[in-house]
Amino acid sequence: MSTKAYYPISEIGAGKPGFSKTRSIIEAAFYGNNVVKVNTLREAYELAKNSPGTVVTDMPVYRAEEQGLDKDAKVLLFNDGAVTGRYAAARRIKGEPGVDAVKLDKVVMDAVYRTRWETMYHAECFIGLDPEFMVKAHLLIPEGEENILYNWMLNFQYMSDEYVRMYRNSQPVGEGKEPDIYIFSNPQWTPAEAPDVDYSCLSDPLTLCYFDTDQNCAAILGMKYFGEHKKGTLTMAWAMANRNGYASCHGGQKEYTLADGSKYVASVYGLSGSGKSTLTHAKHNGKYEIKVLHDDAFIINTDTCASIALEPSYFDKTADYPTGCADNKFLLTAQNCSATLDEDGKVQLVTEDIRNGNGRAIKSKLWSPNRVDKIDAPVNAIFWIMKDPTIPPVVKLKGAALASVMGATLATKTSTAERVAAGTDMNALRIVPYANPFRTYPLVHDYDKFKKLVEEKNVDCYIVNTGDFMGTKVKPADTLGILESIVEGKASFEKWGNFEDIEIMYDWNGKTADFRPDLKDADYVAALKKAMQDRVKAVEDFATKKEGYDKLPDEALNALKKLVDEASAL
Repeated sequence: MSTKAYYPISEIGAGKPGFSKTRSIIEAAFYGNNVVKVNTLREAYELAKNSPGTVVTDMPVYRAEEQGLDKDAKVLLFNDGAVTGRYAAARRIKGEPGVDAVKLDKVVMDAVYRTRWETMYHAECFIGLDPEFMVKAHLLIPEGEENILYNWMLNFQYMSDEYVRMYRNSQPVGEGKEPDIYIFSNPQWTPAEAPDVDYSCLSDPLTLCYFDTDQNCAAILGMKYFGEHKKGTLTMAWAMANRNGYASCHGGQKEYTLADGSKYVASVYGLSGSGKSTLTHAKHNGKYEIKVLHDDAFIINTDTCASIALEPSYFDKTADYPTGCADNKFLLTAQNCSATLDEDGKVQLVTEDIRNGNGRAIKSKLWSPNRVDKIDAPVNAIFWIMKDPTIPPVVKLKGAALASVMGATLATKTSTAERVAAGTDMNALRIVPYANPFRTYPLVHDYDKFKKLVEEKNVDCYIVNTGDFMGTKVKPADTLGILESIVEGKASFEKWGNFEDIEIMYDWNGKTADFRPDLKDADYVAALKKAMQDRVKAVEDFATKKEGYDKLPDEALNALKKLVDEASAL
């Protein structure tokens, strides 16, 4: 088995793998006499369908039996309430400076105790879709939250006969010492005064996502949005992958097969709304044979450079899929959307973010007929997707330190998939290292792994800007044309100004505007310099915030300072 669920008596006890204080609090709850095991996706569907507030649409699940459902299954809609996005501020990571694990453990201990009067559902699934990396995850959640349970089993790999056999034959992760993932959730939890419970350890007064990733366990409290459960689960898998020699990737990957039979594997990294899904699934008018690994979560083996998908389905925004859209036939469930009756009196989804800013749906693997669970061909290129108006539509980075630190200082804009504090400027640039706000380990681990891919494995690295360049919109046709030029080996990069380690491309198929930077424009040069200086400050802050938990090597800071110096000399 890939992760460990059963222990010889000699391996049970304090200080042994899988037996931290936090894990002991969480795992014991799974064996309570108030726990009901949900063994199949069909069971989960019936529970969700009959859960109060569920809207059972008249939209059939496409090829439902292939999804582990009965052939007459329908798309289910459930709405969460006012919160319709992830909330990073509620995350507390055991082991980080300033995180009081003693107090947090008592919060979780009390939260578990308070569910003793409730029926709790226990579900299992697999994360990682290849025998090289498969881990088992468990979710415990109260009655009334059946839709979260069902969505969780749909989003990850439910225990079909095929994947159970695969798991039995899979490689043990971490030499067989990594325990199963256990997640305790109570979306209706609220803090309540209790002896010896001190809520001052929370970063948010009403919600908590608490991770002990070293021991593969978590508690999600007061969080109704399904995305918290999806990303919380991936957080655990990414942390485990990181410990075991993989680069953890929040992005998309695809393999191109060119006319001469050669293969080109491209990985794109960006937050929701950056264009990573569009780029990943683009068919390029049939010019190439395309295989898609995933558009959200995968890992790269830093020795072989092969890549593995972590989940089968897609958790997509519905804004771009109006009612009646052909893609909607692949929907399995929907969240935070509306419904209405069509001319035949049938219940139909209302999408396009009319209800709120982050309508979501889980789409089946069948939506992408060219899906694969593993790409054995080594990755050729990394694309950092940024929405920095000072960066042209594409530049190529030279040097492993610069390539990796640019990922560590990836600049983007906040999306509606995230819940943010009141007054947040949604258009302001912010730094999100490697487009992955779900990292639970020191940043240097990601830096080292991506640097290794560039330095030792000869992976090329680019920045693509999918926002606007100094007021001119970079359109999808531009980005796709850039990708095609690179994949086909036709891209012509040349030295850019004074920069020794950044090259620029000026022409590509489908170019929609003149994006040539004017290095004689003092305002542009000043903006570019400031953008690079902001990255310097970000890396300097990594070295001081959280007691230096995310400090990067000096070479990373020096690579950015060199850019600032070169920009100053323009």
